[in-house]
Amino acid sequence: MSVQVTENEWFSSEGRNQGDAGGEPAPTDTASADASAEGGRPAPGFAGVPAEPATEAVRRLEDEVAQARDRHLRLAAEFDNYRKRIAKERVELSDRAQAAFVIRLVDVLDDLDRIVDDARNTPPDALREALVLVDRKLRKELEAAGVERIDPVGRAFDPSEHEAVSTVPPPEPDKDHMVSATFQTGYRFKGQLVRPARVQVYSTQGAG
Repeated sequence: MSVQVTENEWFSSEGRNQGDAGGEPAPTDTASADASAEGGRPAPGFAGVPAEPATEAVRRLEDEVAQARDRHLRLAAEFDNYRKRIAKERVELSDRAQAAFVIRLVDVLDDLDRIVDDARNTPPDALREALVLVDRKLRKELEAAGVERIDPVGRAFDPSEHEAVSTVPPPEPDKDHMVSATFQTGYRFKGQLVRPARVQVYSTQGAG
């Protein structure tokens, strides 16, 4: 029995044999061809990852911007509320501190009222002693509140804290520009000058 092979069958078989022997068959995967052309990176929309439509991408970005803006507005409102609350608490704290100070001063005023009420029946020495005690109590409360007296007699004249209202010749040369007398006591409150001391100063330039 003889086997006849047509010309078409022979060429088809020959092509398969060449492919099996290491030939390069024609590419059949479009995605693979595109990936090879782009350096191994698959083109968008291929390899099972669909490309996002432009309209959906724009809508998504707009939503993200709106959410970020909303978070920013909420944070700004929370910070503003926090700032107002802190300012209110600071004022309330200052008011409470001042109220406590006023209460201590009221106690001193009560002592003065009692002295005034008993002044007619109190001997002068006892009255003077009572006034000295009230004066000490008042100064103690003022010092506790941060008030400092400025009485610079015997110290060098300081124009930043003293106001010279008159001058006299110094009895000794080394007393030049020294404070000889205080006419009005000065005060500092928590380190800040609130009233300069009005003083008389020794000066070789002559008496004022």
